[in-house]
Amino acid sequence: MIERSRLDGLCMDMIAYDAGSPHRIQHFLKVSALAALIGRGEGLDEHTVELLEAAGYVHDIGIRLADERYGSHPGKLQEELGPAEARPMLERRGFSPEDTERLCWLIAHHHSYEDIREIDHQILVEADFLVNLHEHQESREAIAKTIEKIFRTATGTRICRKMFLGEA
Repeated sequence: MIERSRLDGLCMDMIAYDAGSPHRIQHFLKVSALAALIGRGEGLDEHTVELLEAAGYVHDIGIRLADERYGSHPGKLQEELGPAEARPMLERRGFSPEDTERLCWLIAHHHSYEDIREIDHQILVEADFLVNLHEHQESREAIAKTIEKIFRTATGTRICRKMFLGEA
């Protein structure tokens, strides 16, 4: 059974972590919701859906630290710095050591698209793309190329086509 209080607590932890940055907070809220929606749409078990929702909350946790240290936050820096930032928060919220490791792995690979092998990684990437395509106001052509290159789940692809290309 999904532990709503743990997920809500993690969400509130991330809101506090990114306090003063409504764009980042809005971003992770959207990614989290879409990751869980895609996971349910793909028929995944509740535990995996719970981890997808959690991953959506923490996937970009490395941005703030990268900005503080280096003045920018490219994807590779986010992947490098994020897990160590997230780990204590996840442990405080009672995620098992195995789940914490998986979430940290997802943070460390959410901008790595070349060798996606697990469904949770694929879904997190798709959810992040759905939000980024909108936030960056990508062209229809760029969206069509992204669908072809990145999207693999039926649910994520359907959402992307409906959202951006207006397909019924």
